[in-house]
Amino acid sequence: MRSDQVKKGLEKAPSRSLLRASGVTSEDMGKPFIGIANSWNDVVPGHVHLNKLVDEVKRGIVEAGGVPFVYGVPAICDGIAMGHSGMRFSLPSRETIADCVELMNNAHMFDGWVGVTNCDKVTPGMLMAVGRIDIPAIIITGGAMEAGSLRGKGMDLQDVFEALGQHAAGKTTEEEVTRVECSACPGEGSCSGLFTANSMACLTEALGLSLVGCGTSLAISRKKREIARETGRRIVELVREGMTPRSFVNRGSFLNAVRVDMAIGGSTNTALHIPAIAHDFGIEIDLSTFDQISRETCHIASIRPSGPYHIQDLERAGGIPAVLKRLQGQLSDERTVSGKSIHQITDEAEIVDEEVIRPLDRPFHEQGGIAVLYGNLAPEGSVVKQAAVSPKMMNFTGNARVFDSEAQAMEAIMARTIVKGDVVVIRYEGPKGGPGMAEMLSPTSLISGMGLSDDVALITDGRFSGATRGPCIGHVSPEAYVKGPIAAVQEGDRITIDIPGRKLQLNISDEEMQERLRNVRIVDRPVSGVLGKYRELVTTAAKGAVSK
Repeated sequence: MRSDQVKKGLEKAPSRSLLRASGVTSEDMGKPFIGIANSWNDVVPGHVHLNKLVDEVKRGIVEAGGVPFVYGVPAICDGIAMGHSGMRFSLPSRETIADCVELMNNAHMFDGWVGVTNCDKVTPGMLMAVGRIDIPAIIITGGAMEAGSLRGKGMDLQDVFEALGQHAAGKTTEEEVTRVECSACPGEGSCSGLFTANSMACLTEALGLSLVGCGTSLAISRKKREIARETGRRIVELVREGMTPRSFVNRGSFLNAVRVDMAIGGSTNTALHIPAIAHDFGIEIDLSTFDQISRETCHIASIRPSGPYHIQDLERAGGIPAVLKRLQGQLSDERTVSGKSIHQITDEAEIVDEEVIRPLDRPFHEQGGIAVLYGNLAPEGSVVKQAAVSPKMMNFTGNARVFDSEAQAMEAIMARTIVKGDVVVIRYEGPKGGPGMAEMLSPTSLISGMGLSDDVALITDGRFSGATRGPCIGHVSPEAYVKGPIAAVQEGDRITIDIPGRKLQLNISDEEMQERLRNVRIVDRPVSGVLGKYRELVTTAAKGAVSK
């Protein structure tokens, strides 16, 4: 066993002595050592319950004859970090989480490990570590919270942000905003729509790196606890079988995950995370892969923010196994950590609700949830959640309103100076320019709450929350900080958005573009510490914003 390097042989007496001080017995020394990366904290609602799941994982490990060792990793709540400087630390935390897991597992020579995770950057970070370390591993995602309710209407965090827009437009009262605030997030779990956390939970299952049913089982459910215990038992089996992630997760696994993503209309942030995870598996998945699969895949499950349903509805309808069943003819039959192949899982799956998970001949949209746009404004690509864009805004030409930060744009939106026909351009918010590629739900929700989502577009080299809806185009690459074309946009320029044609165009000549870029003065925000290191190491959003 790998752990023999710290526990076997006379020369390892010092290591054994220290392990004994941590509670390891002589009998334990002959068993598999299993690390448990636990992202519990009592700040993030998606993580406050994870210790309960860790306890179940530990029980399962002990029952199967292993020895569990728990260690912590950080977790940031994007909702709490939103709209201030804290959001710049969210995406960088993905690399930190992967580093933490790599450090702990390799320093202590664990034979296998379990990632107990939830929320936006934590699950991707742990998945990146799975690929890097390549020892037996299983991810268990902590599950979604139940939807909130106000006057019989389902609610979630997106409603709170949009209520602020309604208030700014004079359409609702402060008291009503407070009612929404107090109703939208009723308890533990990741936010209840198909935002980034739940998108990544679903895709982890589709990749074959969590047990069947894990992706949509709710945080409070007995099913989630049972999956946690079975995860503990299964990781010991994987160690004994010598089944490492790279032995079964391949390009076909990633293509399956992207296809599921397109079918359910996942967050645009998946276009950052899946390429980054694939990179750590030694596999290339780029934006063109997303767009090609999107053109071939129907959007069959319309979950918030693109539709009326919540994760609990997708779970009730059969979860990811049911989605896989719908897509079976388009999926590669890859192995999974459960020991079952994708086609075995689909054969056993049941589709319970034909409206939540529609047939392929009756989809919500003929194409998948995400579209990738190119053009002179985004030569390396940009990303939009087309499933959440109204038909009216699929083709749009408007006047550029240019802002060099999210804060400047927010001031203009709150002052109600953004009007119908505008294209709000927010730049210097990319991976290097921010730095940190801030997620922007506040400006998009204000625009939506003001009733302008069918009349105003938003373009940025930053990114959007998975809860964003409307014609909001992010990940514009190259970013302004490296003199990408978005740095050349001027107030009043005409910008054309053609989502069906996959075009994002600044309506000026090539000569004018080059002249402007030669004269650009970069907006540089001095940074140090984590953000300074991140700026030096991070690559373009078009490549998943991975570190060099």
